[in-house]
Amino acid sequence: MKPNRDWLKLGALVGAAAILVVGFTSIVDLPQPSSAQPVMTAPAFNTQPQQRPVIPEARPLADLGNAFTAVAEAARPAVVYITVDARRTSQRTPSPFDRFFQPDTEPQLQQGSGSGFLISTDGLILTNNHVVQNAELVRVRLFDDRIFDAEVVGTDPLTDVAVIKIDAADLPAVALGNSDSVTVGQWVLAIGTPLSQAFSFTVTAGIVSARGRLLTGLQNSRWGIQDFIQTDAAINRGNSGGPLVNIRGEVIGINSAIASETGTYNGYGFAIPINLAQRVAELLITEGKVRRAALGVMIMPVDQEAADYVGLDEIRGVVITEFSDDSPAERAGLRPRDIIVAVDGERVEYSAQLQTLVGFKRPGETAEITVMRRSGERRTYSVRLIEANTEAEETVASAPREEEAEYAGTFESRLGISIEEFNREFATRMGLRREVEYGLMVLDVDRDGPSRDKLFASSPRNGALEIITHVDDEPVATKRALDEALRAVPAGEVVSLRVVTVTSRASNPRLVFVRTGSGVQ
Repeated sequence: MKPNRDWLKLGALVGAAAILVVGFTSIVDLPQPSSAQPVMTAPAFNTQPQQRPVIPEARPLADLGNAFTAVAEAARPAVVYITVDARRTSQRTPSPFDRFFQPDTEPQLQQGSGSGFLISTDGLILTNNHVVQNAELVRVRLFDDRIFDAEVVGTDPLTDVAVIKIDAADLPAVALGNSDSVTVGQWVLAIGTPLSQAFSFTVTAGIVSARGRLLTGLQNSRWGIQDFIQTDAAINRGNSGGPLVNIRGEVIGINSAIASETGTYNGYGFAIPINLAQRVAELLITEGKVRRAALGVMIMPVDQEAADYVGLDEIRGVVITEFSDDSPAERAGLRPRDIIVAVDGERVEYSAQLQTLVGFKRPGETAEITVMRRSGERRTYSVRLIEANTEAEETVASAPREEEAEYAGTFESRLGISIEEFNREFATRMGLRREVEYGLMVLDVDRDGPSRDKLFASSPRNGALEIITHVDDEPVATKRALDEALRAVPAGEVVSLRVVTVTSRASNPRLVFVRTGSGVQ
């Protein structure tokens, strides 16, 4: 009967094992197969997206992100990619905007690219002059990849604005905003094709970091208008001509330049205000060119000393330094050292604003020019504007010779400068221009004196002399004449100096306002 007992033992062990398995599965809660669920060999994961509530504090950021997306979707279809074949001209002076132009190695034609944007549904496109200048062939690629040959309608080098046109209809066009209402700190998007076609229709975001910027060296003509909007939205070569768009999807500027030692994005980009560009575009479309009106004055910005000189209680406006030949402003009664504070009743804050207010009037029109004069006198003059001769070019003389001055000079403590009487013979040996016949050469400037950052030491080695010719209205040809002109000026009062920087290339006059020192050496 032993075999029967072995079978009983085996049955008991199997039963115990089954009880253990059931207990284990109840502990770990393994899925049970059913007719609707096949046996799984691995754990199942929920692949459906989870709907998570928005964190209340993060909702403004989520809304801003949605706004960026909506603006980009609305504006990008109106942005275009421009390629240009331009004839190389050996006489052409290199443009400071060339950093945005991507030259090829062909000996006769240079090929470049840039951006632009549609301003009408029938194919008018706004871009930069430096993108299409000297163009023999212009092609435009739209956001939907269609390609068209374009005609150059007109260009204006002095504002770097150009209008081109393609033959098409029912195109998406941008909405133009009001750049006068732009404020520092507001969000903006820059759209264009930076660096190469591989990055076409790129969108970058930033804020407006400044307004009314002037970039030294961008334009050589005194008729050039610089009134840039500065932004930290990334702008690179190829972005030129593309739109700078506000958070409402309106274009407020044309991306045009960068400030960078490497020629690529370094935190600062600059755009032409759309109000200025729109005025230029309208003239290019209707007349094919821009005719500018002029007052016939040379100007400079206002600083604290200039404002104090005329009793202006805020630092704004534009100083008249001198007049051109046959100046309508001079005939009307304006004087050097007057500060223009309004045109036709509109406040003037800075130079580019004055240039715009006057320049885009019609030659022959009358402008009401309000000025502040010394002793707080405020007067308004009617000036009949003339047409600016924007095509006049200065003749460039030969390069200066390197020769060092051997003058110790006399120290003028009230101005904080060392001076010497102007030596015409010495200037002639240097090959300098002859517009200045008398004056006092500035040989050195006290780093802690009142003329610091106002006057600069003459540099014969570099072929440049800084010469003071007048104190207020008094000519100063000698040290004695300077002493007489300053004798009645109390310490701390502002005087105006007429200064001419003379080189072999040009004679550049300007006004300098200096608050006199105590005269203690």
